[in-house]
Amino acid sequence: MEIRPHRKILRKKTKKIKVGNLFVGGDSPITVQSMTNTLTTDTKATINQINKLIDVGAEIVRVSCPDEQSTKSLKEITKNVNIPIVADIHFHYKRAIEAAKNGAACIRINPGNIGSKDRVLEVVKAAKDYNSSIRIGVNAGSLDKSLLEKYKEPCPDALVESAMYNVKLLEDNNFTNFKISVKSSDVFLAIKSYEILSQKCNYPLHLGITEAGGLFTGSIKSSIGIGQLLMKGIGDTIRVSLSADPIEEIKAGYEILKSLGIRSRGVQIISCPSCARQAFPVIDTVKILEKKLEHIKKPITLSIIGCVVNGPGEASQTEIGLTGGGQDNNLLYLSGIPHTKIPNESIIDKIVELVENKIKEKTN
Repeated sequence: MEIRPHRKILRKKTKKIKVGNLFVGGDSPITVQSMTNTLTTDTKATINQINKLIDVGAEIVRVSCPDEQSTKSLKEITKNVNIPIVADIHFHYKRAIEAAKNGAACIRINPGNIGSKDRVLEVVKAAKDYNSSIRIGVNAGSLDKSLLEKYKEPCPDALVESAMYNVKLLEDNNFTNFKISVKSSDVFLAIKSYEILSQKCNYPLHLGITEAGGLFTGSIKSSIGIGQLLMKGIGDTIRVSLSADPIEEIKAGYEILKSLGIRSRGVQIISCPSCARQAFPVIDTVKILEKKLEHIKKPITLSIIGCVVNGPGEASQTEIGLTGGGQDNNLLYLSGIPHTKIPNESIIDKIVELVENKIKEKTN
């Protein structure tokens, strides 16, 4: 049985680069990233947070390196986690060099504040010497003064010009193991910047709407911006920037990819908003199931529909489905086929059991 076919997104084929032990770009999967918010110098707390992020699906994690002690801490951090670590560098190019020496798989430099051409080239040399990749991380909020004077305000042409200037610097020094981002907190500005940049170069692009806001508003804003670009085939790795627990960034990232049929991880619940026709408490049921099934990592689809209006149709398209029925006769479906009737009080336990059994089948 084919589950929920999706319209095919024709992704742009970019250059494949190496970031630690994984590839970004080309035909590689679109990766999901986050960033720690612990003090990098608190290596234990930082390692713990990275491992929690890995547990929910993080594939690359960035850490801030504002001082020399932070870059020194990378040596311990990178030894104790099994995914690529990106060192986030602003203002001090020497921090980038130290980060490369101490095991960072990628160095994020901000062209707006990293300094002169000579400083960038020293970072490039360190990246070559220590096998690090680079992210050219342009941000509308920290553009170079000369570009702000030229364009008067942040605009797509300014962001792309900043990126392309640094692309040429790296290429002129025989360094091509890099990705690029042109982020803004303005959705329209970010989308247009990425669209122009995608036409001008073939390097992998790191997508994000920077400083998007809190969990609710930031997730919506990021979904609109990142989602539109992905639908156009643009983007090779994503980070949802939220003023929230970094774990929520990873969850939101995968939800964006799931909704577009690009990648799937864990349980995808299709559920109705509930109304007077519901035969069981849909909202509470979904909340409990989300919590009880959050440990599931393999992809599986589950529909929870309160009545027979859309229930059977949704169940026909999911691996496990529940349709509300009158007189406490709700109907469970397996792969679209009616399986058994179930009373309200047994819904949670039975669905959890069915999901876990289905996952075991997929694993074996």
